[in-house]
Amino acid sequence: MVLNDDFLLSTDMAKTLYHEHAANMPIIDYHCHLDPKEIYENLPFRNLTEAWLAGDHYKWRLMRANGVPESHITGDASDYDKFLAWARTVPRTVGNPLYSWTHLELRRFFGVQELLNEETAPRIWEEVNAQLAGERFKRRNIIKHSGVKLVCTTDDPADTLEYHQLLREEEKDFRVLPTFRPDKALNVDAPGFPDWLKRLEDAAGQKIGSYSALTEALKGRIAFFHEQGCRLSDHALDVLKYRAGDAAEVEAVFAKRLAGEALSPDEITMYRTELLSALIGMYRENNWTMQLHIHAFRNNNTPMFRRLGPDTGYDALNDLPLAQPLSQLLDRAEQGAGLPKTILYSLNPNDYPVLLTLMGCYQKEVPGKLQLGSGWWYNDTRSGMRQQLSLFAEHSLLAGFVGMLTDSRSFLSYTRHEYFRRVLCELLGEWVARGEAPDDAVVLGRIVEDISYNNAASYFGF
Repeated sequence: MVLNDDFLLSTDMAKTLYHEHAANMPIIDYHCHLDPKEIYENLPFRNLTEAWLAGDHYKWRLMRANGVPESHITGDASDYDKFLAWARTVPRTVGNPLYSWTHLELRRFFGVQELLNEETAPRIWEEVNAQLAGERFKRRNIIKHSGVKLVCTTDDPADTLEYHQLLREEEKDFRVLPTFRPDKALNVDAPGFPDWLKRLEDAAGQKIGSYSALTEALKGRIAFFHEQGCRLSDHALDVLKYRAGDAAEVEAVFAKRLAGEALSPDEITMYRTELLSALIGMYRENNWTMQLHIHAFRNNNTPMFRRLGPDTGYDALNDLPLAQPLSQLLDRAEQGAGLPKTILYSLNPNDYPVLLTLMGCYQKEVPGKLQLGSGWWYNDTRSGMRQQLSLFAEHSLLAGFVGMLTDSRSFLSYTRHEYFRRVLCELLGEWVARGEAPDDAVVLGRIVEDISYNNAASYFGF
């Protein structure tokens, strides 16, 4: 049977590890893109298309590959017609993780055992929509009934965090904490930088007319985020270059940008290097964990970017040089007050050996202080997860891994934690069968429980 209770679990040890150790562990979703306002307002979903397809560029890419017209993906077709277009696509997704994720979500959330296709779509649409109208499928209840204890959203330094504060006062079953994501501060060359700077001035309550004032404002926002429970930062470093500069140089670049003058590539690199290095020091002072998401190659289809904007399914992975600039960045921090706890992700799995071997140069003080991040985006497939887990084990201590995250905008994506845990147990079971790991469910079960939940609970210091 497709996706039966033992799917992916190919050995007796894998089955034991999953069913007796992984399955019932709670979830800490320490990196996602859920909207805290949506969580707070706690509304029901209008229908399955809103819950499942709105904003999900994973599905959109496969629908485009299946020849579905854009009107039935992001356009003005009815919600039912968009759902039907996805239902027609699903049978052709065999081998893609979305085949498993789609049916896991139907089964775990709604009890639907049928496979989704054009024939079953009308019945599934009616059955699931009837359930979505109920109290159980309001946003917060989906989180609660998924076994989630803590959610970390992704938030700009200028955000007010008002909904995090309201949730802290009202919600008792799980916690929603912010993550500090200062990409707009680093992207000094972006057209919207001046407007964002005004937002930051309003949030910080101060005029920002210099680079030193910018760093002062960001330090104040970090203090505010910390008061609201934040313990993580996050950066999208699509291109990582390194060029140090002194105080006068970076002030000059900032002044030039405020004056509306164009910056050279070298000036942009120097500004980003200096600001990121300053932020790393602030994270260390606050005992935060820093996340670096590296080597996304965004907005490749210019006509569709102009039509739909970013995050609509037109991003790929990049293959730029990494070892030298990353080493310079990490080493500079270590020569100062030291690195904070750090999780390194790359969208390009060819970067994993670089990340792992550099990690090993800076481990100290905290078990697993530097981590290879979970298989991210195009790598959260079965093979991608296995590659990340295997290389982590070969070059570091897999037992200290902080585990899976959804990186998702969907409230129905928590089954990805189940998928990951099954892959983890499958891999450990294979190691036992080959004599590479002990045939000891107690020892391996503890590792599984730690990777599933315990490590994240202790590592982040929430």
